[in-house]
Amino acid sequence: MRLTKKTHACIRLEKDGQTLVIDPGTFSEEDAAIGADVILVTHEHADHFNEDRLRAAMEANPGAGIWTLRSVAGKISAAFPGRVHTVGHGDTFTAAGFDVQVHGELHAVIHPDIPRITNVGYLVDGSVFHPGDALTVPDHPVETLLLPVQAPWSKISEVIDYVREVKPRRAIDVHDALLTDLARPIYDRQIGELGGTDHGRLAPGASTDL
Repeated sequence: MRLTKKTHACIRLEKDGQTLVIDPGTFSEEDAAIGADVILVTHEHADHFNEDRLRAAMEANPGAGIWTLRSVAGKISAAFPGRVHTVGHGDTFTAAGFDVQVHGELHAVIHPDIPRITNVGYLVDGSVFHPGDALTVPDHPVETLLLPVQAPWSKISEVIDYVREVKPRRAIDVHDALLTDLARPIYDRQIGELGGTDHGRLAPGASTDL
């Protein structure tokens, strides 16, 4: 399986001529979801969910489908009858040859005064886990953790402890658009030294084989 990093929280997975895209939001490239056979959205925040990007991908590929939670599905399902599927914690499904497990229920706490919204994470092919905006620990071993490395709702000690708890073979940074180049070496060093696993990052557009 080939993983391509897009800007911020968006990634593409390619296998056997099929493409799965997670979280093509406003911070990601306009064409981030174009060519996708499967699109997964973790929650409704704009940096993860952009309706225009989803519409463009669905119109470009009449066979494409979206799997997401109810709050997102309700915003786009009318435009694509039968192609938008609602999922929640504990669900499993297979789409375009990808096996997907759904884990998690709530967004991380941003501030106690801000109501928490729903959020799900996706474990793809029992191997690659994207948690969205939460530090969800799936009840399944994880080979590649897509690590939300920086967010308004997190601090680096929580990120490090999350890597330690999941115990993936490798962690690759996502959710990093607000992280400046000046701060990158600090995050790289501390997560790399303290996380207990192979930690790396990809520039937007770069790929790696898993």
